[in-house]
Amino acid sequence: MLEPNTLNSLSLEVMSAQATLNVGLIGHVAHGKSTLVKALSGIHTVKFKAEMERNITIKLGYANAKIYKCDSCVKPGCYSAHGSNKVDKFACTNKGCKGTMILQRHISFVDCPGHDVLMATMLNGAAVMDGALLMIASNEECPQPQTLEHLAAVEIMKLEHIIIVQNKMDLITEEQALEQCKIIKEFVKGTKAENSPIVPISAQLRVNIDVICEYICNYIPIPKRNFMDETPRMMIVRSFDINKPGAKPNELLGGVAGGSIITGILRIGDEIEIRPGIVLGRNAITGQYQCQPLRTIITSLHSEKNILQYAVPGGLIGVGTKLDPDLCKSDKLIGQVLGHVGKLPDIYSQIEINFSLMKRIIGCKETPKNNEIKTKSKNKISKLLKDEKLMLNIGSVSVNCNVSGVKEDLARLILSSPVCTMEGEKIAISRAIESHWRLIGWGKITRGKPVEIINE
Repeated sequence: MLEPNTLNSLSLEVMSAQATLNVGLIGHVAHGKSTLVKALSGIHTVKFKAEMERNITIKLGYANAKIYKCDSCVKPGCYSAHGSNKVDKFACTNKGCKGTMILQRHISFVDCPGHDVLMATMLNGAAVMDGALLMIASNEECPQPQTLEHLAAVEIMKLEHIIIVQNKMDLITEEQALEQCKIIKEFVKGTKAENSPIVPISAQLRVNIDVICEYICNYIPIPKRNFMDETPRMMIVRSFDINKPGAKPNELLGGVAGGSIITGILRIGDEIEIRPGIVLGRNAITGQYQCQPLRTIITSLHSEKNILQYAVPGGLIGVGTKLDPDLCKSDKLIGQVLGHVGKLPDIYSQIEINFSLMKRIIGCKETPKNNEIKTKSKNKISKLLKDEKLMLNIGSVSVNCNVSGVKEDLARLILSSPVCTMEGEKIAISRAIESHWRLIGWGKITRGKPVEIINE
């Protein structure tokens, strides 16, 4: 096995074992995001009881897939997708072909919920995306409310590479499909998706899945990753207790943190800490928050079912630890940051931001089609006010805050709970409107007030 310093995100030795690209599936509820993930990976991301009962995604769903290309077949039939435990090369299964399927990409798909009340969850997923598939159902009017809101969200996150997927083509006529394609092109004018390809598919019938694979390989580049020059930093987006009920004490395994490595490399045996860790409350004398980062050892690294000796940036990784499983169960560590001891960013309880607000609320049912300006006053976004409450998405965490001061495009915010972040970090800003958190703008952290760190 080669050493990590000789590898990059396109090295077969890396792609064979772990995903190196995160692709999000975004768009309105019931437009086929989870169905497309299953068609690509074979994994159904709707797993929880509440999701199954309502047939919608509520939590972020994850699934890995490998994309292969035959060295003999013609495009797009030369592309195909398989599960992440597939070998790197195998004989082409297309009728009459004697070519070889060769691994091109190993991808983690992030399946975002499309319901309006779950916008904060979608924004948490957007924090780890390198590209996105914008799902649009061909049998519904375009754009739907969360089609608008999700597209605005990935623009705020500076996501450059978006593929528009015109799904459910089996439910309409060719004339209807061509007409909707024109509407989509008009809708995305002036956005990051203006020049994006529009791919017609039927995820349910697996029609044109090979075309999706081709565009993912050729349109969404793998970002340049920093393997060796920086210390590791991973954003946690899931955490688990993997022990079965009734397990004996000597059989218990430590908690697992799942997320995406931003920089550096994690290895089995590394001593790590997780920040903010446990929030101990406020110091009775100073009034300052006190946090105790969690310290532990990496006992295992996984990319779905693949066992790793080291994990590099890109893709979603499971990090096994010696932590008490109770600290990790039920996604308790979502939004925290994992890295080497003493090398992670500060933990802030107050931040100052430079912000910009959108002109109007998007994602509401009253929002007109084709980006027309809404004139009703309730759709306009008013200025930030002192003492109003907002919700911020910082990295993979959603946190409420109180505006303690605002002047022009600068604001000082008091967070409801401490967050591990850094100056320059981009954030999304939401306001409670008609009982729902609605995206109203974005910003960048310029300063922060660190909390008191307790190490025992």
